[in-house]
Amino acid sequence: MSEKTPDAPPKKSPLKEITQPFADLVRAPRPLWALNLTYLIEGFAYFGTLVYLAMFFNEYVRLNDVHAGWMVGLMTAGITFSMLIFGSRVDSWGLRRTLFTALGLMLMGRIVLSLSSSFGLLSGGLFTPLNLLAASGILLIVIGFGMYQPAVYAGTRAVTTAANSGMAFAMLYAVNNLGGWLPTFMSPIRNAFGIQGALGFYAIITLFGIAALAVLLTKKTLEKTLAGNREKEDSDNTVGSSELHNAQPVEETQEHVSRFVRTIRWLKNHPFADPKFSFFIFSLIPVQTLFAYNWFILPQYVARAYSGAWVGKNFETATSLNSLLIFILCPIVAALSSKAKVYNMMIFGTAVMAAPAFILSIGPTVPGLFAYILVLSIGEAMWQPRFLQYAAEIAPEGRTGAYMGVAQFPWFLTKMIVPLYSGIALTRWCPAIGSTSTGTMWLIFGLIAIATPILLLSAKGWVGKSFKSQTA
Repeated sequence: MSEKTPDAPPKKSPLKEITQPFADLVRAPRPLWALNLTYLIEGFAYFGTLVYLAMFFNEYVRLNDVHAGWMVGLMTAGITFSMLIFGSRVDSWGLRRTLFTALGLMLMGRIVLSLSSSFGLLSGGLFTPLNLLAASGILLIVIGFGMYQPAVYAGTRAVTTAANSGMAFAMLYAVNNLGGWLPTFMSPIRNAFGIQGALGFYAIITLFGIAALAVLLTKKTLEKTLAGNREKEDSDNTVGSSELHNAQPVEETQEHVSRFVRTIRWLKNHPFADPKFSFFIFSLIPVQTLFAYNWFILPQYVARAYSGAWVGKNFETATSLNSLLIFILCPIVAALSSKAKVYNMMIFGTAVMAAPAFILSIGPTVPGLFAYILVLSIGEAMWQPRFLQYAAEIAPEGRTGAYMGVAQFPWFLTKMIVPLYSGIALTRWCPAIGSTSTGTMWLIFGLIAIATPILLLSAKGWVGKSFKSQTA
């Protein structure tokens, strides 16, 4: 007599597969919504500042395109470098202390930056008093954000469960981009008060983020959520309250082990010691240059190349549209691709993201500009949230913040490299005064970006095998 085979599990309907992650997220605890709200507000302030930053240094500090790009790079690259240094603060300080400290530093930095041009200081060069004062404001923002973003992602991992973590990470990325779309409506403020006034507005917005965090992320609420998660999941899949509330860093406690031995162990366990992991994250640099162009190139490109059109006069609309599209697309793509392998998503997503640069190589047309933004956003939604989730989930318990910081290192290099040529590219192909030849510029940018999917595809048999199913 043959054995009776067990009944196959009932198949879920496609609609159920798509809607269930959203339903799980709606029932998520209040600390998760607190993190999302503050990340929304911070997206508004951070991306809005970046839209105006190069123009601020052009107009108020009287720097040329090359030097203005360097100052934008000081903020963008500095933030990523700051994550490498301060990203692990959440592992030792706890979630609430880290977030309040970080937001306080960013508030002070935005106040200094917005008021720097009000004191009649000498301007016109990198080492003039006005530029040095503005740089000090940027430094405060850089230090604060270096603590802030790793803390938000570590906090999201802590307050979610297996049922809603994937969608929670996608939504976190999406709401930050929704905040990045809100500068679309800043044109009236910029027209009335100038770029300096717009930067001051972002300092005020930061205050609202601090207030929202104080109300929604109380110590009692956080403790209750973490305790509930420990009951729902095994310790292997949960970050306990010891990590994010009163956590202490994981250290070697045996006094007889020498510092040299501990250093060797640290190096052997470092993510960069894994050649597959290192190849994977460094291969993303070419396509990540397109992210950097959103701040180093796109505002001036739209304002100059489309100067006779409505979109050129209201450049915030085009430069912020990517953020709105990401907010819409990220949760949808996450739900539709929940069963897809992460490595395949990385290949397809980076290829889609790189392709539209060739649309702009034809020349500056309004339909081409919006097609570029739309297709780029679809590609970004396919791979970027998955990469952030992957970096957070592979981290050993107690080291989520540190791993998030390490994973940002190639992004730091990207933001160091792009300012070296972005100002030169604008000066040569899209100057403020004179004829433009922007098609050549975007052709070069497209050829750079397409290298990422080529590298990932060529290494699929080597790197792709190491990706675990739970990060799919």
